[in-house]
Amino acid sequence: MTETVPPLRAAIVPVTPLQQNCTLIWCTRTMRGAFIDAGGDLPRLKAAAEKAGVTVEKLLVTHGHIDHCGGTGILARELGVPIEGPHEDDRFWIARLADDGRNYGIEGQPFEPDRWLGDGDTVTVGDLVLDVIHCPGHTPGHVVFHHAPSRLAIVGDVLFQGSIGRTDFPMGNHADLIDAITRKLWPLGAETAFVCGHGPMSTFGHERQTNPFVADQVLARG
Repeated sequence: MTETVPPLRAAIVPVTPLQQNCTLIWCTRTMRGAFIDAGGDLPRLKAAAEKAGVTVEKLLVTHGHIDHCGGTGILARELGVPIEGPHEDDRFWIARLADDGRNYGIEGQPFEPDRWLGDGDTVTVGDLVLDVIHCPGHTPGHVVFHHAPSRLAIVGDVLFQGSIGRTDFPMGNHADLIDAITRKLWPLGAETAFVCGHGPMSTFGHERQTNPFVADQVLARG
């Protein structure tokens, strides 16, 4: 019996000294793909795409922090591809990438995305269509990418296995973050797996049961 090939495949490539999870996603029919959050270590990213046999057609960005997009503008020029995301409310963070890069020892260059993204938008990668979900809180312009047929979300620093994104940075908002997680991510389904910005993957269902910040029983007590 022939094994069915899933429409989407993904490879996680940790980059920068902060070990940020850059994700290479690709359409298995066209072998065209995108990097989500190309924060740095660009030779490693290009090698990962070559190893997978993927032609990178665009770069996607969840939010404007240095470890997530410091190298995005550089890589876009090297590959000759457009940048999509994040939401324009993160223009503040993208403008300071060079300064933040010096502070963190990461090469960072400001850039202007070819397309800012908003809640309800979609992005295409090959034949794949991903939904864009605006999830402010960690940063005001943070977005999440969701591929419903694969039950997969790339959530950046909104949610982690056993934790949530920090909100003590400039323009962070804890209430907004909790609201985004519970009102926008939980409805995607308990079985939906997610790649977070740092650390291992999890599922929304697991976090609703066990996460000490946003589990259903924790919020019910709040």
